[in-house]
Parts: sequence; structure tokens; C-alpha cells
Amino acid sequence: MMIKVTIDPLSGFCFGVVTAVERVEKFLAENPNEKLFCLGSIMHNAEEVRRLEKKGMVTITHEEIEKMEPAHIMIRAHGEPPATYELIERHEHQLIDATCPVVLKLQHRIKQSFIDNPNSQIVIFGKKGHAEVIGLQGQTNNTAIVISDEAEIQQLINPLKPIILFSQTTMPQDKFKDVSKALKGFCKAGVEVHDSICKRVSNRERELRKFVEKHDIVIFISGKDSSNGNLLYKACLQNNPNTHFVSSAKELKREWFSNNISVGICGATSTPRWLMEKVALEIQNCLS
Repeated sequence: MMIKVTIDPLSGFCFGVVTAVERVEKFLAENPNEKLFCLGSIMHNAEEVRRLEKKGMVTITHEEIEKMEPAHIMIRAHGEPPATYELIERHEHQLIDATCPVVLKLQHRIKQSFIDNPNSQIVIFGKKGHAEVIGLQGQTNNTAIVISDEAEIQQLINPLKPIILFSQTTMPQDKFKDVSKALKGFCKAGVEVHDSICKRVSNRERELRKFVEKHDIVIFISGKDSSNGNLLYKACLQNNPNTHFVSSAKELKREWFSNNISVGICGATSTPRWLMEKVALEIQNCLS
């Protein structure tokens, strides 16, 4: 079976995730006898999390912060609300802040808007319960309204109060435009729109659509619970219906492949390059 396998050169870790992983590896290399406690899963990719945990990273929950002896705790790229920083400081832990710079800037913008506009509604277009969104809501003392689509506008928004709209950094650009338009039509008091979607993420979707059209079969690699992964997978599927979603090489199925085909491999912003290479090698070794 002759198969040509190509890895998308633009897929893989975004800047925020690269920085977080580098912070983990640097700390563990410089402190071989210590553990680094990461607050929440460092990324939505079980394979990479396992790799880092073997090196000495330990994933913890917020509840564990109060029970632990003083230790080094890292805030991941998604960011955290102010209350988490206060909790870490109160229990005398050492903080390593790996919040993505794009997210950190957005947190500051939302906080300032909240302070400067006490009579406005701060609205965040995002996924309820997502770690980044929780951190963003925290900048407004949890008063910000989170909506995930236009259908929620009439249920949650007061049309007589001004709106200041932001977005979770990894949401789809087209959906944000739809929500913005719907809010402007619904709210009589005015809508101030801040497009806070990460341009690296939105540009990646556009480039990914071009990549998948070049191949007969596409293998998209991501953690199943990755918001960015699910978004990019849908984009791939729209442009190439022969796209398959896997989280590891073990999930590959021989029946997906036939002779003389081109296979494209790509992934989310939380998909490590080594995992895409491993999947490519598995296809070449076992199915060619």
C-alpha cells in the first residue's frame, strides 16, 4: 500500500502553550528533586500531559491548594481569576504564572472596562465553564454574562442597558460576528464590540482549510475535550469530509486507508509536534 503522509507545518502548539510547556520543563530541569504542581490540566491533550507528569509535573485542583504544604504552583495558559492568586498567596505557595500573554491582556481589558463602566453589561462570548472564561469572569467579580450563541441573548441580556462585548480567545470568528450583529439588533442602549479572538488561532483555521483540501484523507489529532480542537476539526470536516478525529496513534483504523492516497496530518493548538510525527510514523510503518 503506497501512502504519502504530510504533516501540516502550521499545526501544533500555539505560543501560549509553548511557553507553558517550556516553563514546566525549565523548572523541573533546574529543580530535579522538586515537583511542579500545575493548577488544572496544562492543556487538553492527555498524551502530552502524561509526558510532562513523567518528568515530575503534578496536576492539582483548586481544592488541593488549601491542603498542601507550601510548594511551587503554576497557572496554565488559560489563566485564572483574581481569587486564585489570592488563594495561592494566602497559603504561602510560590507562583509560576504561565498565563498566555493574549489572555492576560484580555483579562486586563475586561477588568478596566468593568471598572470604567459600572452601568454597562460586560458580555463574554464563550464556552460556559471553560477555564479561560472563568478567569475572564473573575475580572468582573463574576458579574459578566457569558453567552455561547444568539439564542441566549433574549434570556440573559437586558436590552435597556449598554453592552460591552468581548470573546474567549479561541472562539470561531464567524460565530462572534453573528453574536455581535444579533446583540446590536436586540440592545437599544448601544453595543461596544471588542474582537478579542486570538488572531493566530483564527488565521490557523483559514490555513487549515487550505491544507486539508490537498489530501485524500485527513487525520486530525487533538484531545477530545479541547475547544480549539473541536473548532478546528469541524473546519477540516467542512473542507474535507474524509477527516478523522483521533487523540493518539492507537485510534487509527486500517479501513480508512487505501492504495495510492495522500494523507494529511494536522492538529489543534494543544497538539504536540511529536504526537503528529508519531501518528505519521504509525501510518507509514503499519499501513504502507
